[in-house]
Amino acid sequence: MTYLKIRKFSLVLLLSLGCSTSQWAQAQPPDIALARQYAQNKEYDKAIPVFKHIYEQAPFDKGVYDEYLDALVAAGKYTDAETLVQYMMKIRREDPVMLLDLGRVYDADNKKKKATEQYDAALEAVSGEEFRTRQLADAFTRMGNTDYALKVYDRARTLSRNPYAYGTEMALLYGKKGNAEGASAALMDVLVTQPNALDDVKASLLKITEGDERKLEMVRKQIGKRISAQPDNPYWVELMTWIYTQKGDYAGAFQSVVALDKKMKEAGERVMTFAGSAIKDGQPVIAQQCYEYVMQKGKEGPMYDQAWAGKIDVLQTQVAGKKPVDERQVAVLLKEYHNFLQEYPQYNTSTLVQAYAEALARYGHQVDSAIALLEKAITAPNASREFVGYCKLDLGDYNLLQDKVWNATLLYSQVDKAFKEDRLAEEARFRNAKLAYYRGDFKWAQQQLAVLKASTSELIANDALYLSVLITENSAGDSIQPALQRFAAADMLLFQNKTRESDQLLDSIAKAFPDNALQDDILLLRAKIAGEEGRNNDAVTYLEKILKDYGTDVLGDDAAYRLALLYDEVLKDKARALQYYEVLITQYPGSTYIQAARARYQKLKDPKDS
Repeated sequence: MTYLKIRKFSLVLLLSLGCSTSQWAQAQPPDIALARQYAQNKEYDKAIPVFKHIYEQAPFDKGVYDEYLDALVAAGKYTDAETLVQYMMKIRREDPVMLLDLGRVYDADNKKKKATEQYDAALEAVSGEEFRTRQLADAFTRMGNTDYALKVYDRARTLSRNPYAYGTEMALLYGKKGNAEGASAALMDVLVTQPNALDDVKASLLKITEGDERKLEMVRKQIGKRISAQPDNPYWVELMTWIYTQKGDYAGAFQSVVALDKKMKEAGERVMTFAGSAIKDGQPVIAQQCYEYVMQKGKEGPMYDQAWAGKIDVLQTQVAGKKPVDERQVAVLLKEYHNFLQEYPQYNTSTLVQAYAEALARYGHQVDSAIALLEKAITAPNASREFVGYCKLDLGDYNLLQDKVWNATLLYSQVDKAFKEDRLAEEARFRNAKLAYYRGDFKWAQQQLAVLKASTSELIANDALYLSVLITENSAGDSIQPALQRFAAADMLLFQNKTRESDQLLDSIAKAFPDNALQDDILLLRAKIAGEEGRNNDAVTYLEKILKDYGTDVLGDDAAYRLALLYDEVLKDKARALQYYEVLITQYPGSTYIQAARARYQKLKDPKDS
């Protein structure tokens, strides 16, 4: 049949049907469903005649043709399949995808040489024009021939004289092949033409490297080559910095980001951002190096004060994290605060002053100085209303450190009245309720806690719930009331940093009230005391005893979570930390710590995904 006759036949067929090809697809007889069912069941002897019948009525329906061809190839009827494709090639003679169909038939028939000839012929049809390039590459991809799909893109790159085109597509294909090197190289090609795609490139590289040290090192070497070829492109250095962090090499990352800062003649902004990331990732030493680098640019630098403030914040984090407190570290910290506020008095009404007061009161044992500092700050004309509120809450705490209970409750009440339904008011009410608990006024404390259990702040609500349950469970009879009063007093002593006195008072409870119901609460408080004194092994012992003897009570999840944190952040025992996170997640699914535990577990299990 000549091409002209085929065209005439097709026109007559369409006119007689009175519908377009797409309309035909919508009006197919039910036989097509039957044919598909036969094919799915591998009953090709039944499927093929039905497909053939439908195809002969609609030879231009590409969908029917594809299913018919698939059935012939699956049944091993290669001669019939070849005849079908060759006939279709006459109808779609401008479509190079037909060459792939013929090649697929030859491949299935183990005629590899003839198959390759067809694929190469299709490859020759690539002209660099985008539509034809994508059409052929997609067709090769659908048939699982990623090698030829890559060849299509390579040829299009050459002909279009654009060596960076189709980077995303090629990265996906290399990824399917498990070729991490090719995939990462293609992604870097994307970055050449689309610098705004940096975050997407990072996300894709994470999937490709899978946290594997060898793959990460391979990517690092590739980036090094790009830096050598394009030394003025800042994106390569930024990507190198990121790779260093993925490898856990924060020292290398620091050097990289500093090099970029110097190359771009920046004022340290990028280094400051990296310092924030280092703190988040638990790298305070690197963060401090970042801040010191920015400070070395001189006081005239636009970020000098921010860098100094950041350095002080790192120092305070280090002081707070070391138990017992290192007096020399505290002295250095307090000196830094003093010098900074002398140099930049405008910070006297900022959160930095609150942190300074905390360092004075909590670590430097200079409560009077902390109170004087905050009292001066809240009278400053430029002090914001919210700043004053938070400072008064802190002032209440520091007065409580000195046993000035009336002053403390007065300050809390002032904040409660000034901010009413605000978050600050809820915080003030909770502190007043806890102060009442410390003093043994359990009835009044319960009245306040009943409202606070519905707080919009999850932290306040959880703390209020715990304290309410503690009071309820241990106030049932007059005989237990004195034990709870001693326990509350021990809790207050711990708040006042009087750990030894607190521990001694807890001892007295066991002796005076041997049958008290506070055993798990006492163990938890002793674990906190041990932690404050740096007796981490003792803290582990107390918490493990809670899990063993009182695991089904209300403090079971607290003990599991505190053990996990202790092993994670202090003892640096990854295996044990994971063990206790798993205990919390599996045995206490309703715990308020569940979300935090899952996040920490995932970060510890696979830090590259976090």
